[in-house]
Amino acid sequence: MSSKAFVALALTGIVCVGSAKAQDYPTKPVRFLVPFPPGGATDVFARILGQKLNDALAQQLVVDNRPGAGGNIATELVARSPADGYTIIMVGPNHAVNVSLYQKLPFDPIADFSPVTQVASVQTFLVVHPSLPVRSVKELIALAKSKPGELNYGSGGNGAPGHLAGEMLKMLAGIQMVHVPYKGVGSIIGLVRGDHSVEFNNLISVGAQIKEGKVRVLAVGDSKRTAVMPDVPTVAEAGVPGFEMVQWFGVLVPAATPKPAIGKLHGEMVKALRLPDVKQRFHQLGAEPVGNTSEEFAALIRSEIIKWAKVVKTAGIRLD
Repeated sequence: MSSKAFVALALTGIVCVGSAKAQDYPTKPVRFLVPFPPGGATDVFARILGQKLNDALAQQLVVDNRPGAGGNIATELVARSPADGYTIIMVGPNHAVNVSLYQKLPFDPIADFSPVTQVASVQTFLVVHPSLPVRSVKELIALAKSKPGELNYGSGGNGAPGHLAGEMLKMLAGIQMVHVPYKGVGSIIGLVRGDHSVEFNNLISVGAQIKEGKVRVLAVGDSKRTAVMPDVPTVAEAGVPGFEMVQWFGVLVPAATPKPAIGKLHGEMVKALRLPDVKQRFHQLGAEPVGNTSEEFAALIRSEIIKWAKVVKTAGIRLD
């Protein structure tokens, strides 16, 4: 056998072995990183999906919460992990926003990752403390204009979705409100106590308080009304054209992860998101299961980076 033929045969063998290993994926537990503390939307969706994939993949998805630095600690960890499909991460709007909030990230939010699929689209609600004498967005805007800088709005921290939504409302409505940042879901406690009067949040965090009458809903931040509360208008309908704040969540893996592994994850995740009990659970949380293609999810991330860069720049938000 010639040396060239031997090399070709050897390379073919290596490719076949590599393909076989990828096709057998997974053969051990998969680490599922969550860049925020337990209890928030990112964590909830990871755990719902993880429970279904444990059986589908015949391997355990181990949810690992690694909060800190606006999600950057866990995200960097995944970016530096082996691209073998055994380390994945659930990300949300922070993944697209942080590139504008931080002068320099230890990873590239596009180049260092391969999208698997968008898991959920989550509607954001504008809520106020019951003591605030407003029952509509127009009344809130009128009150804010009559008392510039006197109303406080809370969020889960600087650069969090609630912060960005508040800044967008200020920009579009021409009002002044003071931002009060909290750590994670602590903003809901502050709103119920009356420490601040206004907040943008999702049903996962504020649904119970709405049902108990501890906060009042004024509008939904989506471009369309929600089936959960069909009588609640959108912020745009209520007098602020152009306002839209919908949180999204999805799964990424390190760049260069084998396509068969990504394909297996994608296929099983989409199947799980179509299960009736999963759909019902998502709808109860004010969320819509998605399960789109990797290319569609990648396009969403790129568009969100552009969208929020404008808000961050206009509001002058910096975290470092």
